Amino acid sequence: MNEKIKLVHGDGGKYTDELIQKIFYKHFNNSILTEGIDSALFPVCKGRMAFTTDSFVVRPLFFSGGNIGKLAICGTINDLAVSGAKPLYLSTGFIIEEGFSIEILDLIVNEMAKQCKASEVKIVTGDTKVVEKGSADGIFINTAGVGIVEEDYEMKKINAGDKIIVSGNIGAHGTTIALERYNIDAKSNIKSDCASVYKIISSLKEYYPFIKIMKDPTRGGLATILNEISNISGLSIKLEEESIPVLREVAGITKMLGMDPMYMACEGRVVLVVKSEVAEDIVNKLRSIEQCEDANIIGTFTSNQECLVYIENYFGGKRILNPLDGEMLPRIC
Repeated sequence: MNEKIKLVHGDGGKYTDELIQKIFYKHFNNSILTEGIDSALFPVCKGRMAFTTDSFVVRPLFFSGGNIGKLAICGTINDLAVSGAKPLYLSTGFIIEEGFSIEILDLIVNEMAKQCKASEVKIVTGDTKVVEKGSADGIFINTAGVGIVEEDYEMKKINAGDKIIVSGNIGAHGTTIALERYNIDAKSNIKSDCASVYKIISSLKEYYPFIKIMKDPTRGGLATILNEISNISGLSIKLEEESIPVLREVAGITKMLGMDPMYMACEGRVVLVVKSEVAEDIVNKLRSIEQCEDANIIGTFTSNQECLVYIENYFGGKRILNPLDGEMLPRIC
């Protein structure tokens, strides 16, 4: 196989087939995909299905804790999972720049396959396009996914007194991307929190009747997601600053860069709104799971109808957290 991607790899002929056979079929091998028909055919389940799609343009392509391939698979799985769905089948579309290394493509696709295997999902259809050199930044990936909603989970009305839980420390993904994109020589072991959250959420099935909503705080970070939930509920949110888990390195580096960890992207965290009476039980359950050791109750919905999200520190100081206005750090996913 040629060492670099050429325009002929996207022409639909011999070289496209070579790429499909030696890269995509090698890693994504399953009977639905390798039938080679124009649409994947698969059985459907009774009940409600969930469907999502997302595109990934992260820079750099490889970062501590993951790469664009891992991000693409986990991102789509997570969108299904926070909807209460078990991810089943994914599609993937690649837009590749002429001259891109086939060896690097193989590494990316191999990581995608690993994440699919770990989450027991299958990539069953896809597409590849090659564009002229200078028309893209290496590689862009689109993924779409379908799943079946489990235990008849659905969003519920949020009430004053409901608690907010975050499944782990926040801001590590966005901070990792900033460090590596700008070649900042910081003494830290920070790595992206990029990971599938399906098994985390699945472990909470017994609490589904008490979980009002689940979200993954990606672009815009925790602050933006909480503003979205506040608007949905029509209520305000009071956060306790000391309860929000932020790694010391993340806090220090974001302060140095003039950024705020509350707005830095996460790629392996879940925000849950739950009834107050089960909040402690859910946190204890989460803390027993790998990647959730820092899970905590971080705030409460109040009867204030202004839909404000505000954070209070230990001596009573308050500040309002508005939604992200503009892009704090572009191309983080």
